[in-house]
This record gives sequence, structure tokens and C-alpha cells, in this order.
Amino acid sequence: MSASPTQADLPIDDDEKRLAELGYKQELRRKWSGFSNFAISFSIISILAGCFTTFGQAWTNGGPVAISWGWPIISIFILIIGFCMSELVSAFPTAGGIYWWAARMGKPVHGWFTGWLNLIGLIAVTASVDYGCATFFSYVLEAYTGWDSKNLNLTFLLFVIILAAHMAINIWGHTIIDVLQNVSVWWHVAGATAVVLILVIVPEKHQSLEFVFTERFNNSGYSNNTYWFLVLPLGFLLTQYTITGFDACAHVSEETVGASRAAARGLWQSIFYSAIGGWILLLAFLFAATDVNAINADAGSSKSVFASALGTGLAYKAIILISTIGQFFCGMSCITSMSRMTYAFSRDRAVPGWRLWSKVDRNGTPVNAIIGATIAGLVLTLPALYKSPSGAPIAFYAVVSVAVIGLYVAFLIPIYLRLRMGDRFVPGPWTLGSKYKVLGWIAVIEIIVVSIYFILPLSPAAVPGNENFTWTAVNYAPLVLLVVVGGAALWWVLSARHWFKGPIRTVDAAAAQDAAEQTQ
Repeated sequence: MSASPTQADLPIDDDEKRLAELGYKQELRRKWSGFSNFAISFSIISILAGCFTTFGQAWTNGGPVAISWGWPIISIFILIIGFCMSELVSAFPTAGGIYWWAARMGKPVHGWFTGWLNLIGLIAVTASVDYGCATFFSYVLEAYTGWDSKNLNLTFLLFVIILAAHMAINIWGHTIIDVLQNVSVWWHVAGATAVVLILVIVPEKHQSLEFVFTERFNNSGYSNNTYWFLVLPLGFLLTQYTITGFDACAHVSEETVGASRAAARGLWQSIFYSAIGGWILLLAFLFAATDVNAINADAGSSKSVFASALGTGLAYKAIILISTIGQFFCGMSCITSMSRMTYAFSRDRAVPGWRLWSKVDRNGTPVNAIIGATIAGLVLTLPALYKSPSGAPIAFYAVVSVAVIGLYVAFLIPIYLRLRMGDRFVPGPWTLGSKYKVLGWIAVIEIIVVSIYFILPLSPAAVPGNENFTWTAVNYAPLVLLVVVGGAALWWVLSARHWFKGPIRTVDAAAAQDAAEQTQ
């Protein structure tokens, strides 16, 4: 990528000055390194989380080809989205990130809807990661103590405990949170390597190349005639969900040194390295998936892959423990990103009770935003207390769908607005140059297509009018999004359009306060 001829490179000690030019006073502590910025997105993407928890979605909807071919193909599209966003964060390194870009390049209404989509997406991704972590933690307890991993009430209790732990770390661990992000990176690298080696060395037999790269399954309940245009695309949720949350690089940019370069680089690199590592990891899963019947009987759960290939001994225990710890790190990072977005959106008075959520404590931590957004994630996941008729974690996949659609549509709006601006856009030191046009349109089209697919019913039992219809099979993602987007639209029409003008310049208020104090 080329250096911008239109905006001077920003020295590291000019971060606060650049933030002031964008309209904000430096309130969050700026102590994150470029590696820490990369680390939070890499941790949120977390191949030890998404690859393990949503493996069954791809196995059921498409089979091995949905994974062996689907992962790298969809990863390329996501990387293109990441390139487009890297250019934007380089120009506008603010905690508001996605919605701030939309409001700056478009109108207040663009910022308004982008912000609400981004916020619900971040809340959902946090909830889904921590619920997945609770599920795998129940597997760990089952393996070591005989805990009942099928008891949804106990799993939900673990979910609440994990959410509380992550909330506490983000509130009181302000001095070490960036260090923990760095540790998370190395845990993911070492852990994924260990899992691959175990799955290569320990099993007595493996699947063939033909199975891994050509075998197709359709356990969705839909007709085989719909395989290519319905079933297989539903399996792509594995990739689209796993490689998301990388907007965290933008949300912590106000805490990152040299953000105009570091956040841009961290964003696309977190996608790139996760895509490669995730593909290697998933191929190891597929080669170890020798007992197809056992895996099918467990709705394609990755746990059944490990148990059937390794037994329930030390190797199996090691894999699920490695994944659970990785997922714990991931959830911690998700709450960091989610709380910064809540803080930034509230700072601009777009969230009810904004005065409460926009406060930071003496350590520069948005404590109230952390607590409020975490509770919202808990409420969103309440349907997970009810078991679906197929045994598949439908409520979990629904929260996953909310995360994917909310985040990616939020990404789409500023990417489209940047396309519309054309040469009027003033890039930062990291820019796509003339390539922004083709990459931007590819990103927009891909997001529209996947968003349509992921609001569809995940099985025939979720289709109204079907003789086997049941509410416990319903993908409630469109209902959640309808409530959020519909509520935001109603609020906009009745009230917000009269007073919401987009980002509010706090630096002017701070300067006025300083001047007043100097005259006293």
C-alpha cells in the first residue's frame, strides 16, 4: 500500500494532537503498543473460539467442502473488507470507529444507524464467545469431574460466571489488560499448533484428501436440491463469524501509540494471520474426523471429532482445555472492544442514559459502559436456556448471526460512503490508493449477500407453516435486528433527527473549561 501524498505522517507524540483535530480530548490512557492493538483483534477473531464452537454449523450445512474450500474463499473476501477498513481507521483513529467514520463521511443519520448496528453486533459477539466458552468449560469439567455438559441451566450458570470474570478484569485490570492481550496472541499461536500436532500424531488413522476436499454433507433437513444455493452458504457462517470483531483495532485506537499506522496495520494483519492459522487448524479437524456417524449424531460438534479420534484421555482433555482458555482470552478482549464502542457512542449522546455510560474513572476506564453492555449480552442470550429439537445449539447460532449481520452491515455503511466520496476523501498514512474502488465494491456486495443468508431459517423446523415448526428451532437473529433497527429508526424519526448531529467535539468543551480555569 502507498503512503498518502495528502496527509503528513503523524509522529507518535502527535497522537493526542490528531485526536484533537478529530474533535476529542484524550481521556482514555494511550499506552497500547502497535502489537497490543493487533493482539486485541487477533484475540477476538480467536481461531480457538470460532473454529471450535461453529464447526458444527459448517459440517451440518455443506460438510467438509464447506470448511476446506469455504474457509479460504470467504477469508479472502473478509480480508478485502479489512483492507477497506484499515484505510478508514488510518484516516480517523477514534474509539467510535465505524459509526464515527459514517457520520464524518455521510450525514448524522448514517452515523446513527451504523452506531446501533455496530453496538448490537459487539454485544452479540461478546455474548456468543462467552457462551461458547461456557460450553467448552462444561466439557472440561465433564472430562475431569463428571459434570453434566448437557445441562443447559448449568452451562448458562457458567456463562454468567465467565461474563462476570471478564467484566471484573476489564474494570480492575486496567494496568495489565494490554499485557493480557499480548499473552493471548502467543496462547493462540502455541495452542493452535499444539492442537494440530495432537490431531496429526495421536489418531491411529486419518481421512483421505478426497474426503477432506470433496465430501459433501447435507444434514440441515433441507432438500439436496438446495445444496449449492442454500445449504452450503449457511455453512459459511463458520468463517464469517470466526473472522469478525477486527474493528476492535479502531475502538482502542485512542489508546494506541502511533494509531494512524498501527491500528490500520493491526486490523488487516489480524485477519490475514487468523485466516491462515484457522485453515490449518480446521484441516486438522477434518483429517481427524474418521467416525462420521458419531459426529453426525452430535450435530457436527467439534467435541465429537476429538472424542471419536482421540478417546477421552489426556490428548482429548488437552485440546478442549487449550480451546477453553483461548476462548476465555477472546471474551475478555470482546468486552474491551464492546465497552469502548459503548463509551464512544454514549459520548456523542446516542445511547439512552449516555451521561452514565460515557463516564470514565480516574484510571481512564469506562466502568459503567463495561457493566451495562455486559448485562445486555446476558439478556440477549437468555433463549439458550431452551434446547432445540435437533440438539444443535440454535440459540447460540442465532446470537452468532446477530453478531455477523450487525457488525458487517455496520462495516458496509462507511465503506460505501468512502466509495461515494471518491477523491474528496483525505486518506491517512495507510491508504489503498486507486484500488479502493474495486475492493470497496467487492466488500459491499459480499456483505449484502451474507447478511441475507444469515437471517434465513437454519432448518425446515424454523420455517413458519412447516408441519414440524417449533419456536425453539427459530433463528431469532432477524427478530433481534428488527427490534434494534426498528427501534433506532422510530427513535430517529420521532426525536433523534432533531438533536443528533453526529460526533460531538469534546475538545472544544475541554479548551473552554481550561480557559475558564486560567481566568479564575
